[in-house]
Amino acid sequence: MMKSPAFTTDPAPDATHHEQESLVRGSVRRLEPAALAATRAAALACQHWVGRGSGPAADEAATEAMRAALASAPGTGTVVVGEGAKDEAPMLFDGEEVGDGGGADFDIAVDPLECTTLCARGLPEALTTIAFAEAGTLARLGASFYMDKLVGPPGTHDALQIDDPPAANIERVAKALGKPVGEVCVVVLDKPRHAELIEEIHAVGARVASPPDGDVATALAVLLPDGGADLLIGVGGTPEGVMTACAVRAMGGCMQVRLTPRSEDEEQALAQAGLSSERVYDASDLVTGEGFFVATGVTGGSLLRRPWQAQGQTYTESMIVAGGSVRRVVEAQPAASAGSRDDDPAAGQGSDQT
Repeated sequence: MMKSPAFTTDPAPDATHHEQESLVRGSVRRLEPAALAATRAAALACQHWVGRGSGPAADEAATEAMRAALASAPGTGTVVVGEGAKDEAPMLFDGEEVGDGGGADFDIAVDPLECTTLCARGLPEALTTIAFAEAGTLARLGASFYMDKLVGPPGTHDALQIDDPPAANIERVAKALGKPVGEVCVVVLDKPRHAELIEEIHAVGARVASPPDGDVATALAVLLPDGGADLLIGVGGTPEGVMTACAVRAMGGCMQVRLTPRSEDEEQALAQAGLSSERVYDASDLVTGEGFFVATGVTGGSLLRRPWQAQGQTYTESMIVAGGSVRRVVEAQPAASAGSRDDDPAAGQGSDQT
């Protein structure tokens, strides 16, 4: 396999390269290679199911590949927030332990295939995603399936308040970012529950981007310097919210959420777990220690390419968000061992650069 520079550390003004490497070896970031291996394996495993109409089959393939890859992660990882219960999908279930047991413990939040429906329909923006954090630092919110979210880029900490109307948040974000309200782009998932919200945003004069799915991808569009969005508002999944919090903390962004049960059963489960739908959480409540986020492209799109083949190699493009940096990683392995589709439309367009 081609050696990737993903695992080199980013230079810091107050630390030498050697000192920075030592810091990474002694932190949860030592697990970045294991997380990357897991998302890559999942992305390749579900390629056969892209555009074949079966989201559950794609989800199962991604989950089993990710579980197998995580088995060799150094240490013992505990899945704190999994995706299966909400989607009735094949689970990396809450409380499941992975890893080889040969190192320190760590927490995991995971969605082996985000945007399952888009994958099944052969549409862009499906990703495999995972977040690692220090043991005991991810919020235990397994009883919650949905949360109301407000995510802003760096520099908006004093501008966001989830209890305020959308117009007030948009106006303050515009001021914080130094742009007119009419140039603010707000990301809202295109769901029936958001119809009134989208009308309110239009009424204040801001622009709305409304993808059909993609809780994590939409948050990344806000957090990344070239993401093209300024604010995320609306109700989305709790597992994705916890993963997003890892990216928010790593990038210095702003996030506020409130658990939002969407059924009586979910409301009762929250009460039994001692969780409140009145409490406002910020990113530091959801992730109280060091963590990082990793994603690999499945169907291509604005964030990451779909796996492709060139010169007998299968390539993947991934993203690691950690320590104030975003690193895009292209890795290759022999096509015969990658399990990627031979009829990939991107074949022949590869690059081995990060």
